[in-house]
Amino acid sequence: MREILIIGIGAGDPDHLTVQAIEALRRVDVFFLLDKGAVKQDLAALRQEILRRHTTGAYRAVEIADPERDRTAADYQAAVEDWRRRRADRFAQLIRDELPDGGCGAFLVWGDPALYDSTLAILDDLRERDVVEFDHQVIPGISSVAVLTARHRIALNRIGRPVQITTGRRLADEGFPTGVDDLVVMLDAQCAFTQFTAADGIDIYWGAYLGTPDEILIAGPVHETADRIVTARAEARRRKGWIMDTYLLRRTLVQTTGQHQKTGHQTRDDRADDE
Repeated sequence: MREILIIGIGAGDPDHLTVQAIEALRRVDVFFLLDKGAVKQDLAALRQEILRRHTTGAYRAVEIADPERDRTAADYQAAVEDWRRRRADRFAQLIRDELPDGGCGAFLVWGDPALYDSTLAILDDLRERDVVEFDHQVIPGISSVAVLTARHRIALNRIGRPVQITTGRRLADEGFPTGVDDLVVMLDAQCAFTQFTAADGIDIYWGAYLGTPDEILIAGPVHETADRIVTARAEARRRKGWIMDTYLLRRTLVQTTGQHQKTGHQTRDDRADDE
């Protein structure tokens, strides 16, 4: 039986790997790597640095081009499902052609495999389709959400209050969810946080390229910091050709023992290489 490891490798810092992840890396015969194009070569370099630093034995690395996804399609769900099907076909080819029976292969997943990543769903699809036989194990990783809150020196939740994780698309369509004071937003290419005003009483804790030398952090009342974030995001994307960012929106007024109490917030605009 072929064995597949889905290894969470953290948000970008090679030191984010857990001991379990490092031990898993050292068991792997073949690493399956998705080539995301020349514009994201620094991501490939980070991945290679992780392998260089944490592996000890011989291994092969097999790279395959990641299928293109239609990001302008009117039917977002259908476009994602089509992209996942094409990805699944390539995963099946890799496992079938590159990993011998009894071998151990691995996919390296940024952050944590359980949070907004398609690898687990694709492998489940392959098992249901029965196109290639394998068993698999998931190794959790440090998510970008964990790094974001650590770098801003805040807790993700407040006492007795829920936290919700959503996407920029849903925030733009639905606004701030009712009954939620702390909202993590991922995959927001349109900067949906710009819809909020001073009257909404919301702070933002934003981070891009978390855990890497290019890390950018900005925090403060969203109506005061939104323009700075939009500008910083656009400049960073223009400079690097890509961006990965996430943020926490936090209502500044919470109900406490029948009275409203204003929470504190930080104002930060730091770059990791300047600290």
